[in-house]
Amino acid sequence: MKNNNQTAAMYQIMMNLLEVENLDEALSAALDSITGSLRSEMGAIWLLNEASNKLQCMFSQGEADLSDIVVENGVGAEGHATFTGESVTKPQIEGTAGTDGCIFDEAGYKTETLLCVPLNTAKKYIGCVIVANKTEGGHYTAEELDLMEKMAALAAMTIEEKGLYIPAEKEKKVMISLRDITKEYQSGDSVLKVLRGINLDIYENEFVVVLGESGCGKSTMMNIIGGMDFPTSGTLTIEGKDFSHPTEKDLTQYRRDYLGFIFQSYNLMPNLTARENIQFIAEISKDPLPVDEAVRLVGLEQRAGNYPSQMSGGQQQRVSIARALVKNPKMILADEPTAALDFQTGQEVLRVIERIVKEKGTTVIMITHNVEIAKMADRVVRLRSGKISSIKTNISPLSADEISW
Repeated sequence: MKNNNQTAAMYQIMMNLLEVENLDEALSAALDSITGSLRSEMGAIWLLNEASNKLQCMFSQGEADLSDIVVENGVGAEGHATFTGESVTKPQIEGTAGTDGCIFDEAGYKTETLLCVPLNTAKKYIGCVIVANKTEGGHYTAEELDLMEKMAALAAMTIEEKGLYIPAEKEKKVMISLRDITKEYQSGDSVLKVLRGINLDIYENEFVVVLGESGCGKSTMMNIIGGMDFPTSGTLTIEGKDFSHPTEKDLTQYRRDYLGFIFQSYNLMPNLTARENIQFIAEISKDPLPVDEAVRLVGLEQRAGNYPSQMSGGQQQRVSIARALVKNPKMILADEPTAALDFQTGQEVLRVIERIVKEKGTTVIMITHNVEIAKMADRVVRLRSGKISSIKTNISPLSADEISW
């Protein structure tokens, strides 16, 4: 790599790190710069939890979902770099230490070549950065290793400056698992490939935001999770049960008892009051919440007797949330629930969703174009051209009151 390219890459990562106040965003931007500068298919930042002496993947680029994986410090490429402070390469570059195996391999993505370098502050090693598989093929050079070590040093300085708290890893229960999910549609004589191999786990009691440009496959993935569409190939698992091609009976039960839906359009029955709209869903649900509790959770105690025409857009959206919530579902799927609302009203709706996750322990998956909302999420999944392009764990999710757009 030529020196002017190295200088440009260093300048870009420095700007990304300096311009962003939030540590999550700074590190995510750093990983974007590193993988982009080194033209790599995959990349990840691992941070060390000193209490458990294990590494957790906080940010990843590429198709692999590494969210549920922890690594013993000292084990594998990631652990070796963090424990010893030595960079790891594959194949080895003369004069550097190496070790067999990395998490990308364990996740099913064969690494032909990789660089794994430590994140070290003035006092200690706090994690590592890894990239793998050059997009144009070939091996990483000694110059590229040098560049990555310099960029990792900048990232480590940012962590030290902004402060870092890594919460202890929690035991996660996988609710929904997608493995190698594809979706194709026949379009005349050609085939339209919408999803091109999605691998993702959704956990109990988490708030996941899915981002991506129009046409990237967000809604198709959500429809498959919601049982409104089916994969062309791959496996969808619901709490350990294969649900790729459910029976009509299983599908009805799943939609009725397991899921709640919130859409951009409110779809309220105009001739029923807010409370009656909620009561109607409660009466056809297996184990509903008390209607008054659903009304309380969305803050509509004073407007429950109003008809939709007597309510603002934000109030109608809160009725639709209560209608999803009264089913007492394990998971709520939300498709652009704030898109038609102004900031103040949208923030009111987000406060309700925040309350649902915290008070009820309900898992929420939200599709949105609004990157600011992603700051509230436990994880942010970004899609591009039918594939997962990155997964980010928010170290310190913001509250609804702290975001703005």
